[in-house]
Amino acid sequence: MDKIQVLDKHFKMYIPESEIQEIVRRLAAEISHDFKGKRPLLCPILTGSFMFAADLIRELDLDSKVAFVRYASYMGLQSTGQVQELMGFPGDCRGRDVIIIEDIIDTGISMEYMLQQLQNLKPASISICAFLYKPNSFRKNYKIDYIGKSIPNDFIVGYGLDYDGMGRTYRDIYVLDE
Repeated sequence: MDKIQVLDKHFKMYIPESEIQEIVRRLAAEISHDFKGKRPLLCPILTGSFMFAADLIRELDLDSKVAFVRYASYMGLQSTGQVQELMGFPGDCRGRDVIIIEDIIDTGISMEYMLQQLQNLKPASISICAFLYKPNSFRKNYKIDYIGKSIPNDFIVGYGLDYDGMGRTYRDIYVLDE
């Protein structure tokens, strides 16, 4: 589909599924190479990263454990600037190599909060893998180890990304068309 409607907004095709899968394979190869011989704890951030995380984890050539976490900071089309911990990092992060799997990093506020929470659990290392990254919106000062694709400050849906909880189930990613 070239165009979709989610609630009261119209969106147009932005990143097709074929490009998404190429990005996933590239990221999986990089992570598998960097963590060869290790057993990292993979922490996908719910709800947005569930599709990306499932695809990425299946492509990884690693023996790893998965522990989902859930934080929220969005309402409608923008970040509220307030982060809510709905399901935090597990206690068995201590001494482990932890890879946070995120769908998108824009302002960086949510990830900064999550990093502070995770650092308190004393993992051996923390790496961040973001499918999408908005460098023009990013306001923080931490390293994102694996970036699938940098994009402008556009509002997008699909492949796990939503608008007020809707639009996550599309295989492609769509950009707001206004």
